[in-house]
Amino acid sequence: MKDLMLQYMDEYIPLRDVVFKTLRQGILTGELKPGERLLEMHLAQRLGVSRTPIREAMRKLELEGLVIMVPRRGAEVANISSKSLKDVLEVRVALDSLAASLACERITQEGLDELHRACEEFAKTTREKELDATKIAKADVALHDVIVRATGNERLQQMISNLSEQMYRYRFEYIKDASYHARLIEEHERIYEYIRLRDKEKAVDEITNHIHNQLTSIMEHLES
Repeated sequence: MKDLMLQYMDEYIPLRDVVFKTLRQGILTGELKPGERLLEMHLAQRLGVSRTPIREAMRKLELEGLVIMVPRRGAEVANISSKSLKDVLEVRVALDSLAASLACERITQEGLDELHRACEEFAKTTREKELDATKIAKADVALHDVIVRATGNERLQQMISNLSEQMYRYRFEYIKDASYHARLIEEHERIYEYIRLRDKEKAVDEITNHIHNQLTSIMEHLES
């Protein structure tokens, strides 16, 4: 996590924001695990900072729902709950379906080419000798971002971006399991094909199925 912090230090942002981004990424990627206690002194020593920016970061992470404050125990990484997952994915289905429908109407040839490259990049990333779940998750996000940008609707882009931040933690749990990669590649290819054909109905059906499969798979992980 110290390496990640050094990466953010290069962005010339206040130390409190560097600490916040570092801890946030640690939670989203699972380096800081659900239920893990977040002791200010330990984290301060680990990151080489004072306790003040740690405390400030905790408050922001609590507001995002990534950290909870437990009486007599202090801060803990929030557990991944099935209720929270369902809430996020219900909204995501609605927004992504709208994005797919609008993309069928508005995507340019340049956008289609970019979406095709994103599909290929995702597939390529999943087939690397040493799987990197963070890299795969980023490739997945990048692919969906192409569709959202193709809508030309800035408000929709903003809403999906905010939701994607909340979704990342769940997405990471799903994507780090290599047994799902082949299905994801096929789903991405079908989404691309229906958007290329400008078939709104099938594009919406496919992206709905895509998200439903994620919900089912992540629920299986939570239950196990």
